[in-house]
Amino acid sequence: MDIKAHTRSAATLGVLAVVFLAGVAWAWSAVTEPFPEPEPAPACSETAVAAGERVQPEDVLVNVYNASRTSGLARDTMDALIGKGFGEGVRGNLTADTGRGGAVVWTSDADGPAAALVRSYLGKNARIVEQTTAEPGITVVVGDDFPGVTDGRKRVKAAEDTYVCTPPEPEP
Repeated sequence: MDIKAHTRSAATLGVLAVVFLAGVAWAWSAVTEPFPEPEPAPACSETAVAAGERVQPEDVLVNVYNASRTSGLARDTMDALIGKGFGEGVRGNLTADTGRGGAVVWTSDADGPAAALVRSYLGKNARIVEQTTAEPGITVVVGDDFPGVTDGRKRVKAAEDTYVCTPPEPEP
């Protein structure tokens, strides 16, 4: 074998080695790359409600905040509302004035059927206040004078076209 053939063979092997190492490096980076994070499911979807249609508890996502000195009141209230059919949102504690009725409904649509429906479960003195929050849905703030969740209306008719924050369907 002559020197040219040796040199050509060595160069070919060198090029193949570089290509092989580049392929291994690319494959290693592809294999060790983290999996993409799943997109979080939205808390609710804005569902159009035409005037005259009825809104039921299962159509409404509810958040509950405790503004009382009673530990666990938000949890107990949320559990009772879920038991009545409402969708579960966020719960927590905050400082807010709930007035004599012991409960306030915060919503961006004070005249909407969802707020009226939720209010019907909070006692006759609960108030609806037009106030937007960071959380989607209807927000309930319960205080020291909150009498507890009662039997409310089964459905409320929409007086005009509106939207309701409907919780997602439970997975099978």
